[in-house]
Amino acid sequence: MMEKTKCLIIGSGPAGYTAAIYASRANLSPVLYEGLQAGGQLTATTEVENFPGYPQGITGVQLMDDLKQQALRFGADVRFGIVTKVDFAQRPFTITIDDCKQIQAETVIIATGATAKYLGLPSEEKFKGMGVSACATCDGFFYRKKDVAVVGGGDTACEEAIYLAGLASKVYMIVRRNVLRATTIMQQRVTTAPNIEILWEYQTKEITGNEKGVTGAILLHKNGEEKTIAIDGFFLAIGHQPNTEVFKPFIETDKDGYIITQGKTTKTNIEGVFAAGDVQDPHYRQGITAAGSGCMAAIDAERFLSGS
Repeated sequence: MMEKTKCLIIGSGPAGYTAAIYASRANLSPVLYEGLQAGGQLTATTEVENFPGYPQGITGVQLMDDLKQQALRFGADVRFGIVTKVDFAQRPFTITIDDCKQIQAETVIIATGATAKYLGLPSEEKFKGMGVSACATCDGFFYRKKDVAVVGGGDTACEEAIYLAGLASKVYMIVRRNVLRATTIMQQRVTTAPNIEILWEYQTKEITGNEKGVTGAILLHKNGEEKTIAIDGFFLAIGHQPNTEVFKPFIETDKDGYIITQGKTTKTNIEGVFAAGDVQDPHYRQGITAAGSGCMAAIDAERFLSGS
């Protein structure tokens, strides 16, 4: 006999765990599958200083474990497993876990997040959380009065560079082409900032560092010349990939793959399916905004089930 649940939550970052807290307190007895990266992107961050309620800061791993323990306290059924297939053609929805187990759900909350795009360098992986970051808003504070680099030439890269310029002594922008892809206003802000230097037609060959973290980067120019810069922080701003592939046969997404939600709700185009966190948020991508939308999704699911 197939297992059934009132509410299935897919994903385990701030959005998924918060949805589980609220759904549990609403007596929905939610089942949550944690996915490939239990705790989501924040588990790759060392110190989190901008999540309300932690005046001394907290590690990303501990923050996510706190949220998980809170969900468990109220009765959420948190499980290991990856959703490999969904059938949203009719309710109850049928979800396949790890290509074998199936579960039926009256409502589904998608909180699978997004994955930052990286360059694929071994040294990049080595220093992740030790100077290598994909979120200037999250980690920029740690680089006050220090030198940093931002990789990318689009609006996101310019936004990150401008934000960091207000904190760091020096910001290098490593741009692969000889032009920026950003909008005109963003280009103007970057080029007129006194402490931003654009390194045109460079790619990153290697990130250097020691046991304390990043110390520099070796860059390769289009003409073959190498250049070494001394930096304490290396920020990726080449985009994010929302984790929505498995849902695309049924759920509407924008051109970049982010789930489209209706108005100020978490409702998707399928009644009874909701989306929360970075999987539907290309703009803010913060732990606190993800948690907030997880709360909204659980309330939306509860109201849907009660017919209100």
